[in-house]
Amino acid sequence: MAKIVLFNKPFGVHSQFSGDDPATTLAAFIEESDVYPAGRLDRDSEGLLVLTDDGPLQHLISHPRHDKIKRYLVQVEGTIDQTAIARLESGVKLKDGPTKPAEARIIGEPELWEREPPIRTRASIPTSWIELAISEGRNRQVRRMTAAVGYPTLRLVRISVGEWELGELLPGEAKILEVPSPRPSPSASVHPRRSRGSRSTPSGRRSPASSKKARGS
Repeated sequence: MAKIVLFNKPFGVHSQFSGDDPATTLAAFIEESDVYPAGRLDRDSEGLLVLTDDGPLQHLISHPRHDKIKRYLVQVEGTIDQTAIARLESGVKLKDGPTKPAEARIIGEPELWEREPPIRTRASIPTSWIELAISEGRNRQVRRMTAAVGYPTLRLVRISVGEWELGELLPGEAKILEVPSPRPSPSASVHPRRSRGSRSTPSGRRSPASSKKARGS
């Protein structure tokens, strides 16, 4: 069996276990010493980060060729229209090439936790929300996609990766699952890899608050 940790990454936290400020790394929240991020989530993005102790599973989740769908709630600047939604759905031309078609729809403001710090808004410019699902994982892709259709991203919250969902987890909370380990493919690494510059999480450390410790499901 493989271990999966579902973590609600707060704004301002890096998707790695080490850094100049430990309070802004995964080490401040996750006590499991043997798990590694399966993919990344930008420092200024929030929501679901999946970690695992299983190399083949990490590869299955994070490698673009497996087309794992990643779903986001996105607050954008301006009142987005169906023309922009259609462009997102058909694929957007970025500097590193066109994106694959996405799923996109306009939604009402979702019920989310308050972000710290709050987003910067301008009284004269409204904001709106969309739900966006992509199967790629380019650097800052969602932000670049919404900017390309004329609506810069203000807030970005990932709510699912493949079959794993954020659910009721609050920022800083984690849930541990056990799942079957997939068969390794020839291109899968034998051992999980930590993000560049990261280290193993020391055992026995404490999170800033007991409610933010990794806990069993």
